[in-house]
Amino acid sequence: MSRIYRIRYDEAMNSAELLRSSRTRSGLTQAEVARRAGTSQPVVSACERGHRDPSVATLRRLIGAAGGRLEIRSVVEVDDGSPPVDLADHGRRLVDVLLLADAIPARPKAAFDAPRMRSVGRRG
Repeated sequence: MSRIYRIRYDEAMNSAELLRSSRTRSGLTQAEVARRAGTSQPVVSACERGHRDPSVATLRRLIGAAGGRLEIRSVVEVDDGSPPVDLADHGRRLVDVLLLADAIPARPKAAFDAPRMRSVGRRG
């Protein structure tokens, strides 16, 4: 009889942490998980270190190879455009906006390339 352990994460968890914790909880090595998932140990290592971002299907397969099951449930609050009801609500909305802004990749600014202007002296 297999046991089901439900692990709930209330905070965001990245795929690297999730895969690493699932593998270590099962007592398997990266090579064993890779063999079971039909991939290579370097791929598992790269995913666990965050150097590779696996698709949901790949992550589900890797966690399944470690003896777990990935179940994604999403609870999304919909902003209806109403103003914040209190200071705490206002703070939560501000944090959401700042996290969203932080997630947008920054582009390096291009150097301003304009022709050099020459001084024109007065002729008299």
